[in-house]
Amino acid sequence: MLTHKQIWRGLDNLAAKTGMSVSALAKAAGLDATTFNRSKRFTANDSRPRWPSTESIAKVLDVAQVGFEEFAVLSGSTYGRAESGRPVPLLGMAQAGSGGFFDDSGFPAGTGWDEVRFPGLANERCYALEITGDSMLPVFRDGDRIVVSPEESVRRGDRVVTRTLEGEVMAKELRRMTAKHIELSSLNPEYPDRVLERSQVDWIARIVWASQ
Repeated sequence: MLTHKQIWRGLDNLAAKTGMSVSALAKAAGLDATTFNRSKRFTANDSRPRWPSTESIAKVLDVAQVGFEEFAVLSGSTYGRAESGRPVPLLGMAQAGSGGFFDDSGFPAGTGWDEVRFPGLANERCYALEITGDSMLPVFRDGDRIVVSPEESVRRGDRVVTRTLEGEVMAKELRRMTAKHIELSSLNPEYPDRVLERSQVDWIARIVWASQ
């Protein structure tokens, strides 16, 4: 997975490639002009790293007409070339909802899956899901592929994929998680937020990247 430093270096280099400042690049993508400013890269109080959202990165890549593989090169990642990217299993959302396809940790079980290559992903337990339908608009569109890591810890504000014991699979934003409940905010305002009992949840995994 790309590091905090590599992500921001990639954005700086992407702006330079397009002949714009990071502020101009953000505005061109319909974002606030300060989205990628250096002051936004660490918290003011304790200088903890702050990460740009997947949505904001996807928007500037679209404006610049640059794919993820080229962005990985701009970031300086050692996984920058497509041929050196590691293949990860690819599942459809319908497969993810079917029984018997996952182990206890939420990773695809068995072999024979379709594969896609995602450079820059160091976690060997990552896999990809292909989005279907409109329930995740405007963040994820039909046909987009999201990269999921069941081993990454999840925190409030993370975008996650959750599978219930009944086989329902959803991509939402984690609003709150307690010992008894998981509260999820819908990405598409036309779909309801959800509150699940922990006993209802088979697994929850953080979305670490999206290929759009």
